[in-house]
Parts: sequence; structure tokens; C-alpha cells
Amino acid sequence: MSGSPGTVRFLVRVHPGAARDSVGGTSGPEDEPALVVRVRAPAADGRANAAAIAVLAAALGVRKVDVRIVRGRSSRTKLVEADHVDRARLDELRAT
Repeated sequence: MSGSPGTVRFLVRVHPGAARDSVGGTSGPEDEPALVVRVRAPAADGRANAAAIAVLAAALGVRKVDVRIVRGRSSRTKLVEADHVDRARLDELRAT
């Protein structure tokens, strides 16, 4: 996989109410693993979604406006689209 920045779509599994914000590892089946995102924010009033976007953007080294939830706003598993992402960085996060 190329490390050049571009737009990518990937699954994330959000764990709201965590002890700390973090991104890393995967959850789910091997053929379609979801990147694990832990956020301190509760799953209420969209706070966990907003926190997940902020934490993901920071981990990927992009702006918050470059990260969007495409599907699954009310689900813990979400399809996310992000612009200007270094694919190698995304692979690093999945591997941790």
C-alpha cells in the first residue's frame, strides 16, 4: 500500500466513556477490521462522535474538517472518510 496522502474510507469501532482518548488496534473480522477509537466523551448528544473525529484527526495528522462519518452515526461501528491521510500512518495505527 502506498504511503502517499489521499482520501480513504475505513471502519472504526468507537468505545465511548473510556478512561482516556486513544486510537489503535483493530476489532472485528480479519477481512474487514475496524480501527479502534476510544474516547472519554459519553455516547450522548453526538459528543462521542465529535470526540472520535477529533481524536482520529489528531492521530492521522489531519484537520478535523478532513474527517467525516459517512455511515453509522448512531452505531459504535462507523464508516469514516478522511482526506489527506498517509496510508502508512493508518496501517501503523491498525497495527498498534
